[in-house]
Amino acid sequence: MRNRIAFISEHASPLASLGGVDSGGQNVYVAELAKQIARKGYEVDVFTRREDRDSPQIIPFVRGVRVILVDAGPAQVIPKEDIFVYMGEFRKQMENFIQREELEYHLVHANFWMSGLVAMELKQRMNIPFVITFHALGYIRKVFQKENDRFPDKRVDIEKEIVKHADAVIAECPQDREDLIKLYEAEESKVPVIACGFNPKDFYPVPKQTARTLLQIEQDEKVILQLGRIVPRKGIDNVIRAVAKLCENGEVYKLLVVGGEREESVGYQEIDRLKDLVKELRIEKQVVFAGRKERDLLKYYYSAADVFVTTPWYEPFGITPLEAMSCGTPVVGANVGGIKYSVLDGKTGLLVAPNDPVALADKLQFLLARPELLESMGAYAQRYVKKFKWCHIADQVIDLYKKVLKIQYVDNLLDPLKESFVEAAITFKNSAREIAEDILHAGTVMSNALLSGKKILVCGNGGSAAESQHFTAELVGRFEVSQRRGLPALSLNADTSILTAWANDFGYDDVFARQVEAYGDRGDVLFCLSTSGQSDNIVRAINAAEDKGMVTVSLLGKDGGMAARYSRYNIIVPSKSTQRIQELHLHIVHQLCTIIEQRVVAHDRVEKTIKPLNLPLARLNVNNQPAYLNIHQNYKGYGS
Repeated sequence: MRNRIAFISEHASPLASLGGVDSGGQNVYVAELAKQIARKGYEVDVFTRREDRDSPQIIPFVRGVRVILVDAGPAQVIPKEDIFVYMGEFRKQMENFIQREELEYHLVHANFWMSGLVAMELKQRMNIPFVITFHALGYIRKVFQKENDRFPDKRVDIEKEIVKHADAVIAECPQDREDLIKLYEAEESKVPVIACGFNPKDFYPVPKQTARTLLQIEQDEKVILQLGRIVPRKGIDNVIRAVAKLCENGEVYKLLVVGGEREESVGYQEIDRLKDLVKELRIEKQVVFAGRKERDLLKYYYSAADVFVTTPWYEPFGITPLEAMSCGTPVVGANVGGIKYSVLDGKTGLLVAPNDPVALADKLQFLLARPELLESMGAYAQRYVKKFKWCHIADQVIDLYKKVLKIQYVDNLLDPLKESFVEAAITFKNSAREIAEDILHAGTVMSNALLSGKKILVCGNGGSAAESQHFTAELVGRFEVSQRRGLPALSLNADTSILTAWANDFGYDDVFARQVEAYGDRGDVLFCLSTSGQSDNIVRAINAAEDKGMVTVSLLGKDGGMAARYSRYNIIVPSKSTQRIQELHLHIVHQLCTIIEQRVVAHDRVEKTIKPLNLPLARLNVNNQPAYLNIHQNYKGYGS
């Protein structure tokens, strides 16, 4: 089963058109993040409120992503300020859908505070962890909008409860994080900063001449673009006043305002207010309300503009500056929230105080009078903005999901497989640098013992027990050299009768020590394998071997444990991962077999080539063996 994530976005559907009152950055965030997460092997269901009674409940969005329409309130478009009273029904309907479809969500990702309320209740009722991206905070909104804020007074209190119960809260910029910690008492460890993103397939530079020709904009006009939701918070009136200020010096400028409920851009309050302001300032010829545009046309508007402007008084992040920069258009943005995080002042654009049309006019005039600066800023912006691609943002969000769940997401097998190979390669590289000499030394000790007529006893637990038998099989049989003598090696794990009898009668801690006592002789080698070095039976076997005058060699991992303290020679794999340690143990066993085999075979060949002279025995040596004459002892060579 693939990992399944539930997105909740009660008013911002990924299916909605952009630029309207309640359609904007959150719609893009939900849509793009869901798509990118699905591409990485997850299944995502986006729960949003039904606004059309004729739409099916389940709508496929892209591969791996479904949009689930929830019946909560009338099936029509409702301002988000009026949706709160229906959120109890939203939760019930969502819970019913999960139970009816027998779905198991590993995690819920809520978007906006009302979705967070649903996620918090689902966690309490269904034990599903959740993270939340608020997209805007009620406390800040209340400060600026005061009595014009139509959301319920309890919003801030609910947001604080959500922050308290959420497993993680995504801040979209450092200012957002600071507000969450300071104003909502969020735990710092639970609030990572993960920015919004842009899709380079949708937003890329189009030659300015081409874009202007397509949009029927004069080639020599100085064009300022304002694009996004048409709501008071966005400060579009501030931009209009700044353009009026610019026009006072006789220069000709064009302000394009893109966004709204419909293409003709008439018939609702904020547009009418802005148009009245344009008339009041007598700049009707300088301002064009272009209305809502399809998303695939937006790159032409960004590319046609000389500068993009966005001056909201509050913006947790703001995606439009990223889109503009990806099209090579510099940004003049308000020095607030996410905009001051995404726009590099003096490099990808300029920052200006919000609600200050005079200062904004000065910034615009400065840039528009310097075409070369605009061009260099646009080029820098294209390079800089690459780090905000949605695919990179999705990686950060997935890492957060994994942290919250404390599990490894292995259903998407390709990425974990690749990661395991990289981890193994790093461990091999570190081992080559740190323990190659230890391996060579251990192999030399073992081969010297075998060449002296001694034997090797081997022991381990679990996987190490299997490896001990593997090692002895290679020595008794053969490894790489087909024609060689068998080498005396004995796995203390091989005799199940001894193991079970001793463990049953006396305990498992001495099963290896007892066999060392029975089989071991002075000069023999005890080779112990353990990933941790903490097993009592391994430590006791080492002590028993040392007491008998045997040589002890241990193949370990992590910090070596107690075994490393008592063993004479240690090979400690530089890793804390049991899996990586066991992989290296297999490789090291093979390396030891190679060293032992090569040294023994080389010695045996020399023994066969150099034979003793057929001379009378003069004496016996200390080992009760014939002492041969050294024919080289008195040889002085030619010319002596």
